Amino acid sequence: MTKREPITLFYSPQTRATGARLLLEELGVPYELHVLNMKAGEQRQPDYLAVNPMGKVPAILHGGTLVTEQAAIYLYLADLFAEKGLAPAIDDPDRGTYLRWMVFYGNCFEPALIDRYLQREPASPNETPYSSYDDMLDALEGALAAGPYLLGERMTAADLLWGVALHWTTMFGLVPDRPVFRRYIDLMTARDAYRRVTEEDAALAAEHQAEAERKTGAAA
Repeated sequence: MTKREPITLFYSPQTRATGARLLLEELGVPYELHVLNMKAGEQRQPDYLAVNPMGKVPAILHGGTLVTEQAAIYLYLADLFAEKGLAPAIDDPDRGTYLRWMVFYGNCFEPALIDRYLQREPASPNETPYSSYDDMLDALEGALAAGPYLLGERMTAADLLWGVALHWTTMFGLVPDRPVFRRYIDLMTARDAYRRVTEEDAALAAEHQAEAERKTGAAA
């Protein structure tokens, strides 16, 4: 497998796939979008379920290598294009912290937020993957407090993941808009790639909504 093999990003706007596209833009590497209209249920059709049986985006196809799961995609791409400087090397002292926060997102942050969103009573701290919602947020705030990035002065792919995550979750009230989080969100969303991708996402999401409404109307 070489870097010159084509990269296809299976994508839908304003989803977790937005962060994967942002990473590709920050890496400055060529890629193709395979766009799915999730409002029309295209992610549940057999063609895409053959790519990801979970019916979720993002997924990437790099030559013959298929990668699903958000953190895995970030790790794969940032390591593949290591010369871009968005991933600490294996022997870099920062590598452990980088991996920690990559994995913390899916292991702790999302489970805690889903429980909070669905108003489910969480299990005891010994029985949940995230201890408690407050413990999880306090750990994240502590990691960002020194700033400006998770690894201090060094921006990595982990910051692209968390910038998107905190922007959306504070917007919808799932995470409190603490000053440390707001500073970090403002830093990450001010990037040119972020503005470009989110603007294109908004237009594409509007197209998908209109298309879904047309199909619904035609079926009525």
